[in-house]
Amino acid sequence: MRHKFGFGTGEARRGWQASRAACALAVFGFLSGCSFAPDHVRPAQPVPAVYNAETVPGRAIAYLGWRDFFRHAELQHLIEEALANNRDVRIAATRVAEARAAWRIEGASLYPQLDAVGTGTRGRTLFNLPTVGATPVDVKQISAQLSASWEIDFWGRLRNLRDAARWQYLATEEARRGVATSLIAQVANGYLLEREYEERVALAKDSIGTREESLRIMRRRFDVGSGSKLDMMQAQILLAQAQATLQGLEQDRVVNRNALALLVGRPVDISPGRLSLADVPENMVLPAGLPSDLLTNRPDIVAAEYQLRAANANIGAARAAFLPNISLTGAYGTMSDELDGLFSAGSKAWTFAPTIALPLFNAGRLKGNLDVAKAREERAVAEYERTVQAAFRDVSDALVQRRQLQLQIGTTRTMLDAQRERARLALLRFDNGRSAYLEVLDAQRDLFDAEQALVRLRRAELASIVALYSALGGGFVADQTFDNGPQGNTDGGSNP
Repeated sequence: MRHKFGFGTGEARRGWQASRAACALAVFGFLSGCSFAPDHVRPAQPVPAVYNAETVPGRAIAYLGWRDFFRHAELQHLIEEALANNRDVRIAATRVAEARAAWRIEGASLYPQLDAVGTGTRGRTLFNLPTVGATPVDVKQISAQLSASWEIDFWGRLRNLRDAARWQYLATEEARRGVATSLIAQVANGYLLEREYEERVALAKDSIGTREESLRIMRRRFDVGSGSKLDMMQAQILLAQAQATLQGLEQDRVVNRNALALLVGRPVDISPGRLSLADVPENMVLPAGLPSDLLTNRPDIVAAEYQLRAANANIGAARAAFLPNISLTGAYGTMSDELDGLFSAGSKAWTFAPTIALPLFNAGRLKGNLDVAKAREERAVAEYERTVQAAFRDVSDALVQRRQLQLQIGTTRTMLDAQRERARLALLRFDNGRSAYLEVLDAQRDLFDAEQALVRLRRAELASIVALYSALGGGFVADQTFDNGPQGNTDGGSNP
């Protein structure tokens, strides 16, 4: 009976110890889950619910990957090379790598740090003895030990610092996507400019050929006395104007190719072709979606929201700094005054030093850090709202420009048809002697200007489509070779 009672007492004691350990672990788990960071609340959308321009219903074109939007094979090849070689994209990628490494550094602080330490000291000291006075004594010590230290993150300070680094990393990832999206738009616009210059140069050369023939006829008439020198000079002026236009176009074309070479990373040689974006014909329906779609698809807005989340996490870290800091340090190893006795019996040594530190007076440093964090959070809110407003304006401008450019193209085509008929009639009247050559000169000059203007407007209308696609944040939905996305858990707190 006594034996059973003793056994029961031991079981009760072990059960009580287990319960106490479980309670301690529960308390530790509860405290380690504390966080003083403000809950993230996305700021209210500081723009109207719809765009200030005419839109069409449907899923926004921004959800198309750039390969699905730009179907022309040569343009796709240029974009691929630009994404691979452009230095701005490389710089953005290095910023992403830097931010990711900073996230890993902050995450490492949550775990115990273990070091192997070996030391050796040798010196001489003086001991004052009552009988012999000061006596020199040689001191020699050799030690080898494992040293461990761990800051227990009761109040979430380290976790908030890690979370802030994670949101910063995700923000740089979105910034990289923004750089690449802008690069795609620049390459597409450079490609369209090349096509515009190609058509305008061809028109200028055709006009030069026609005017050279007119000058030859006027000179022949003047030589035989059936024409005036004024008519010949007017024909020569008309030819010189076309030649000057061609020279300016050739110069602008070289400048544009140099810009493309900088974007792509090598000199480009674009094959002849028509001014188009392949599968994006005129009057094609291009849904823009709603402004709320920008919040999740446009890289600069997503990056601004990540910056806001990082600012919230920094507030939590600044608040936790006011509370006690608890850390554990310890070491276990061996110590001896001779190397050959380092691992002999009786040389073991260990230390264990738990520490708790409570801030009492720091001249307002901690309060200042908290105020800085709050001010940065307010700035992040303002920057987020400004980014949303700028995005809304970009989309609205692109929608208005495309609509107005379509109207201008229709008007210019009507005017061009009238100018062609006017030029034909003016030349007919001159050949019949019913008008001066000045009338032909004016008609041909206006016809040439109308032809050039139509090409410029067609290029501008296609450029507005590119601008709309870029403003909506499109780019990498279907391109997994470039848009690998953030690594690790972006919603939780796992360390990369």
